[in-house]
Amino acid sequence: MMGHTSIKNIFALAELATPEQFNAWLKDWKLAVENGTQESLIQFFARERGLSEELFLQRLADSLNWPFLNPSKLDIPPEVRQRISTKVAFQFNLIPVKLENGVLHVAVNDPFNTALLNAVQFDAFCPVEFALATQEEIEKALKKYYGVGAETLDEIAEDEPIELLVPESKEITESDQEASVIKFVNQVIWEAYKDRATDIHFEPSEDELRIRYRIDGILHQTPMPPQLKRYQAALISRIKVMSGMNIAERRLPQDGRINVRIKGEEIDIRVSTVPTVYGESVSLRLLTRGKIFLSLEKLGFAPADEEAIREIIHRPHGIFLVTGPTGSGKSTSLYAFLSTINSIHKRIITIEEPVEYELKGINQIAVRPDIGLTFAMGLRHILRQDPNVVMVGEIRDLETAEIAIRAALTGHLVFSTLHTNDAPSAFTRLIDMGIEPFLVASSVEAVMAQRLVRTICPHCRTEQKLEADYLRRAGFPANEIDSVKLWYGAGCEECRQLGYQGRTGIYELLLLNENLRSLIMNRSPASSISQKAIESGMRTLRMDGWNKVRSGMTTVEEVIRVTQAEEHLGALVGDVKTEMLIK
Repeated sequence: MMGHTSIKNIFALAELATPEQFNAWLKDWKLAVENGTQESLIQFFARERGLSEELFLQRLADSLNWPFLNPSKLDIPPEVRQRISTKVAFQFNLIPVKLENGVLHVAVNDPFNTALLNAVQFDAFCPVEFALATQEEIEKALKKYYGVGAETLDEIAEDEPIELLVPESKEITESDQEASVIKFVNQVIWEAYKDRATDIHFEPSEDELRIRYRIDGILHQTPMPPQLKRYQAALISRIKVMSGMNIAERRLPQDGRINVRIKGEEIDIRVSTVPTVYGESVSLRLLTRGKIFLSLEKLGFAPADEEAIREIIHRPHGIFLVTGPTGSGKSTSLYAFLSTINSIHKRIITIEEPVEYELKGINQIAVRPDIGLTFAMGLRHILRQDPNVVMVGEIRDLETAEIAIRAALTGHLVFSTLHTNDAPSAFTRLIDMGIEPFLVASSVEAVMAQRLVRTICPHCRTEQKLEADYLRRAGFPANEIDSVKLWYGAGCEECRQLGYQGRTGIYELLLLNENLRSLIMNRSPASSISQKAIESGMRTLRMDGWNKVRSGMTTVEEVIRVTQAEEHLGALVGDVKTEMLIK
């Protein structure tokens, strides 16, 4: 293989580095390697030269007379991939791309790595020609075609497959295989974190162990090595060990928690297992420390709603309810409220199931039903602790509702959640639980329903044309439709071809007034309360969603997906009140 002099000449011919620059940069790179840098020689030189890795490699490829490829965009058949072992492909960050006339074409990132070129020649057992590709492109292709952690599973397969068992001493014996299982689980968690996933699901079936990530509220199947099913028991046992569960118990559901630090990032993980026909299904909820502490400005409230919320959360007493289905961001909103009012002068106590994020200066209690610590019991004792503000994770029964209302009526500010589809339904839900209407009317100050909508990827944002009739039928305001410019995401590398990147909230804030309290005390249906609230200025979820569409943040389809059809809105479309709703 060529020495430094040859490489220096190639760089000089490609006008990538003068001989003097080459010598200086090579010395700096070797020093960086000794200090633990992960940068390859190519990446280091590209950065020093002030070029992107892609442009640097294109010029280098021209000089070497090698092709420059984007392997993740190629269709690579299985018989080509099998020419190079998984271990070599991942160890040297390379991927075979085609077999033509008995010659194997391999995309590499570092053409000057002697060990890499020798390993490929030995593995392929046929003539080889090389091409250049960026490290990121090769990593994408490896993940796409081999699956996450494929090289780790190959390490496990070097010996007999194992199953982790707890001996009587309760100690886990370390082994090379066990280290590989640990490495694979960490890889899955790290990949999920990099993809901004909130949940990881290990789902066993008869012939495979499927792993899916939930990203921006939507489930996506992750490419995994085909032999993953063989290591199902070992992987699930490892997760149970990490989360402090009993690994010998496979017949009953279990809950646990993991705190991990991967590549400098601290991640809290809630773990749940349930037994299924083909083994235990495991769900991991990723909670990244620091990301929950959003200010009210960043939650996506309309200015008028944000001002009203700030006024409510600084009141001395009353109940503020947040409603919506699981995964609609209720906890994030409540934590933002608490963080906003948290001060040395207020004693704030919460009771949650579980405590998702730890807030400094706030006393947080985790529900423990197994020892009798329920929401109701915890709330009853919290009131003896002299709190100013109380947060109850969820009002799910009559006893908890009664204590929360009593707390609000005796001078405490109470935050809680309910599982209802919209804000007006919260009143009928409390009354259906058995709370007297006059207590509901006098204690509840505001109810906020919310949903999360995916935001359009800024890198592939494209204008969209939709039929006006379609928008009118969906309940959007007729007098706005013709003048609004609509957008959608066409799909690109940055958003994994989804057209969306990130999420924001849409809200329905109902503020109590005398007219609404009268309806509640008369046990009026939710539709009547909703109609009166709209007349008083409440924006429905769909109307707030329309505002996000008008501002170019999200799409019409996304708003329709997360909001239910609002029959009461039809009468208002085209009405003079519509203009008030969208201001």
